[in-house]
Formats: sequence, C-alpha cells, structure tokens
Amino acid sequence: MRRPPGSQAISQAISWTPDRSTLLAFIAIVVLGGVNGVAVRFSNHELAPFWGAAIRFALASALLFGVVAIRRVPIPRGAALTGSVLYGLLGFAGAFGFIYWGLVRTPAGLGQIILALVPLLTFLLAVAERLEGFRWQSLIGALVAIAGIAVVFGDRVGVAVPLVSMLAIVAAAACMAQSNVVVKRYPKCHPIANNAIAMGVGGGILLLLSLIAGERHALPVEGQTVAAIGYLSLVGSVGVFSLFLYVIARWSASATSYVMLLMPLVTVAVAAALANEAVTPAYVIGGALVLGGVYLGAFAPSVGRAVTALVGRGGAVEAAAAGRRGEAAVAAQRAETAAEELKPPTPPTIVLPGCA
Repeated sequence: MRRPPGSQAISQAISWTPDRSTLLAFIAIVVLGGVNGVAVRFSNHELAPFWGAAIRFALASALLFGVVAIRRVPIPRGAALTGSVLYGLLGFAGAFGFIYWGLVRTPAGLGQIILALVPLLTFLLAVAERLEGFRWQSLIGALVAIAGIAVVFGDRVGVAVPLVSMLAIVAAAACMAQSNVVVKRYPKCHPIANNAIAMGVGGGILLLLSLIAGERHALPVEGQTVAAIGYLSLVGSVGVFSLFLYVIARWSASATSYVMLLMPLVTVAVAAALANEAVTPAYVIGGALVLGGVYLGAFAPSVGRAVTALVGRGGAVEAAAAGRRGEAAVAAQRAETAAEELKPPTPPTIVLPGCA
C-alpha cells in the first residue's frame, strides 16, 4: 500500500529502531559515563585537579596509541591533524580542566546536570557559526534549560557550593560544545587516532596547567583514588569513547546524543549512594527543567515540520478523495452519455396552434 506524502517524515522523526547490541551499548554508555563524575570527585580528594586529569588522559592516550600501533591505524595529517589538535585543546584540555577544577566543590550530580547543556550549546554555536539553521524551538528550549540552571544555582549558592565552581562546569559545557563544532569543520580521520591525539594534547596541556598552578605532583596512594584513576582511564575514557563510536556508527547522531540527557540520572543516584550527596526538591525540579529544555531545543521533532507533515498528509488525503470524486463524476458523465446514445430517437414534438 502506498503511503501518503508526509507520513514518512513523521515516522522518521519519532521512530528509532536500534538492534539489541546497539541498545545495550547505548545503555552501557549511560551507566558507565554517569559514574565518571563521581569518580572525578573521588580523584580530587587526594590529587590536585589538573594533575589528576593529566594522569587520566595520559594513560588513556597511551592505551589508544597502542591500539593505533597494533591495528596500524593511519595518523591524520594536514588539516585533519589540525582538527585533532584543536579537538584536544577544547574537548579535553579546556573542558576537563574546568570539570576537574569545578568538581572540587561542586557535587557530581549537579555537575552532570549542568553538562547536559552540551547538546543544546552545540546547536546554538553551530547556528552562530552558520553550520546549521536557526529554530525558534531551540531558543525556547535554551530558555527553559537556563531557567532550570537558575533554580539549581539559587538552591546551591551559599550552601557550600561556590558560584564560580558551578560556572566552571558551564564553561566546560561550552568547551565541549565548541569542540563538537570544530570536529564538524575539519576533515574526518580515524576516530581511534583522533581520540589518541586529542587526549594526548589534552593531557599535555593539563600537565602544563598543573605546573603553572604549582600543584603537588604525587602518585595516588589511597585505594579509592587508585580505583578512581583506573576507572576513569580504562572505563571512563577508552571504554566509553569506544562504545560511543560503536553506537554512533549504527544509530543516528541525535539519538546517540541522548546519553548526555540520561547520564545525570545515573550520576545523581551513584553520588547519593557512594558520596552521600543530598537530593533536594530544587535539585529535582531544576534538573528536570534542564533536561526538558535540552530535549525540546536539541532533540524533539520540529513542531513546524510535524504540523507541515500533518497538513501535507491531510492535503494529500483530501486531494486523493477529490481525485476519486472527480473520477467518479467523469465515469458517471460517460455512462450518462453512453445511455443517451443508446436511447431510440425521440419523435418530434408537434406544437398545436394556440398551445405554444
């Protein structure tokens, strides 16, 4: 049966059908990545923030370069190499420098909620840099998300969470968003080599920042710190990024990006269980507004497109009905004409005088 115009656009906007392995990998990213914020908090208990981040990405980069050597993955050159370096400066040095520093005083759950702004900020930056078109729906989503951030900030300001620490997480979200735009602007290269170079650059810059800040450079001694660094390097970096590449190769980019919306749910639960972080009503309300605003602005199907598709579908149905009515009328006219042709000739009417 032929589908009316417009129905395909609607189904594409609201239906996702990943296979079982892709869905399981997606869930693994949400769970494993959601633990990262809590692990960073544990790392910060013993290690200085820039130093702890430098160790994490140095180890992850070394592991990825080992994979590059074993699999003989080509190293990017020219503009692609420039893109990898910029990706490392923004996505790892900038973003995680702010994250590690901000999470010294910011609860992990709150930090992950703020980072849920990344997909929406990516869209807004892409519009500003003329990579994508503007949508009013995205602006409304941004305002809703900002309202949620204001609710959470208002609840936490003055309650042992400095405003500057929370703003650092916002800056981290902006760095991540801009790194996504940078990746779009430069030629693509093999993702493993790209991440290996970017993490290496990020780790080097973070080490330099650690030296400038005069941080203490000691190796972790406490068991929970060693476990946190091991988790962040192996699982939280190499594992999560590998799973992300697996999912995005088999699913749409928009659907894959939902991990940023679902991770806060895991982070808040794990932080409450392992780090005894309180979950206040303002926390829940503000977090819901942030997630809802990001979904509306960056991921929800376009209202205009849906209406247009529905109108188009209705118009197509009406046109089809009108066409059927027209065909029936033509057929009836033809039948009437044929019947008239088969009738015997009508005798002439005799008009009597005085009766006309």
